[in-house]
Amino acid sequence: MESIKRLFSYFWVKLFLIGSVITLLVGYMYQLSTLYVLENNFTDRVVQSEREVDNRIMIIGIDEKSLAALGKWPWPRAYHAEIMRKVAEGGAKAVWLDAILSEPSHDQDDNAAIAEVAAKYPNVVFSTNYEFPRVQSGKGKLEYDRVNMPFFPVRPEQLAHINVLPDRDNKIRTGILGLPHKELGMVPSVGVRLVNYLLPEKEKIKQEKDGTWYRGSKKISVNDRQEVYFSFAQRPGSETGFDVLSYEDVINGTVPPETFKNAVVLIGPYATGLQDQYFTPMSKSLSMYGVEIHANFIQSLLDNKLYSPLSKTAGWILIACMAFGTYALTNRFKGIRGLFLFIGLLVLYTLALIISFNYGILLPYVYVLLAIIAVYIYSVIDHYLMERQQRNRITSLFVRYVSKSIVDDILSKKEEVQLGGVRRDVTLIFVDIRGFTPLSEKLEPEQVVEVLNEYLDLCTRSIFQYNGTLDKFIGDGVMGIFGAPIQTDNHAELAIRAALEMRKGSAELTERLRQQIGHTVQFGIGINSGDAVIGNIGSKSRLDYTAIGDTVNLAARLESNAKPGKILISENTRARVEPYFVIEEIGEIKVKGKEHPVMVYEVIGEKQEDKQKEA
Repeated sequence: MESIKRLFSYFWVKLFLIGSVITLLVGYMYQLSTLYVLENNFTDRVVQSEREVDNRIMIIGIDEKSLAALGKWPWPRAYHAEIMRKVAEGGAKAVWLDAILSEPSHDQDDNAAIAEVAAKYPNVVFSTNYEFPRVQSGKGKLEYDRVNMPFFPVRPEQLAHINVLPDRDNKIRTGILGLPHKELGMVPSVGVRLVNYLLPEKEKIKQEKDGTWYRGSKKISVNDRQEVYFSFAQRPGSETGFDVLSYEDVINGTVPPETFKNAVVLIGPYATGLQDQYFTPMSKSLSMYGVEIHANFIQSLLDNKLYSPLSKTAGWILIACMAFGTYALTNRFKGIRGLFLFIGLLVLYTLALIISFNYGILLPYVYVLLAIIAVYIYSVIDHYLMERQQRNRITSLFVRYVSKSIVDDILSKKEEVQLGGVRRDVTLIFVDIRGFTPLSEKLEPEQVVEVLNEYLDLCTRSIFQYNGTLDKFIGDGVMGIFGAPIQTDNHAELAIRAALEMRKGSAELTERLRQQIGHTVQFGIGINSGDAVIGNIGSKSRLDYTAIGDTVNLAARLESNAKPGKILISENTRARVEPYFVIEEIGEIKVKGKEHPVMVYEVIGEKQEDKQKEA
């Protein structure tokens, strides 16, 4: 229970640290709009999409054809007065000229013509233009130096401002619903002015006394500069978009005035040389004429395709939620499941962005995805490091029992090694130090331990050298297993080679003891092959990886019958290794636990041809 509490608290500490660090890093970038271009490239694909436009929105373009027919720009004001009169009398709901008429012409007839149209047709709208200083004093309402108004008398309801403010990447994404005027109050944009001619009375766009904008009863979210983000309905010069008619065709009567019945008509430059083009999110390479931008704004106001970015405070909270939430989830899942979870989070958040946009809110995209990606990458690295740590811990634990090559083999296999009780063909080796008890009586306790450790270390190294498993130390003896947990076909041969290595290595130890104390010890070794139950044996609180069965018992009995320096094997083992070793028959011996005597053999050494091959 205590370990679970520690693990639980460790998780919460890591969750807090990782979530906080990633939130602060990504949030700081979000606050400074560091990834502004990348963010807009992604969100524009969601926000800006072509759709069917209202055929009541029409454009009369001052195009190349008109310039060729009517002469060099600017034209006499009488031309504009004539075309606006035609359109108004043709039944248009409203007509607007995208031109600043703030200065009178030298031709008084021109001035009179345009003033007459303004006085006679209240649905003719004229442009005002605000001149802003290069640098605003700070956040808040837009400051302006002056307002360019028509030079002739007009009704307040005939005025509309034409100002647009490009974003940092010089693309138009917003429309300014209205700009303040000291005498006239709020001057609406061309889009607001014209769309109100198309909207039912209950859905018209207006600003209340408290400064809040409404479309009917629904509030429009704007920033401090009265801007609202809108969705373009068509690409620059789209043939399937708004109806665009030539100025020259309308003024000469080729297009009858009735064409504009019940429409709002925008008259403006539609030729490259007039330099009224701006970039929009709809294209990276093609710019859009200003009159087209106003038409798109009208369409978005009509469709209510308006949206506002999430506030910075809410954006920080969203980034934090995704950072903390992603870590909490990815910490539980690893590998392919973690990858699917990661991809699922990206897809789900993209869907959330699309859904929220349909409700008029644009969520931050790249920054939230960056938080998710950063957490996932950390989680993958963290899982990898933890697995390496666990691998190292397992390695350091198992190398005490088996050779490092076996440990590496176990860890490299994708399938798990079965550590439960399984029946397996193995070879068991038992080793005992003959004469150790008398020796211990002649030595100091520290010397006894030193000598015992040297012999046991030799046994361990020999077993590991031939890929055996050290099962346990039994007093001054050793039990080893060959063929488990990693199965090998030649486990009997390996066991005998390990026994020969022990006998060979003990010669130096034996000689040193004879010189120091005049007494020697030697190994007695018993080996048997056959089926045994291999696995974790013990209680719920203490387990021991070992082998049990008659094969184990016989190996132990052979060891107890082995004289010093002898290696005894069973008939079953002899049949497997006879081609490799010199073996002599000892004869049958009575073994405790066996009803009948068993045949026993002694391993003398390796056959000479085997040694020559190795040489």
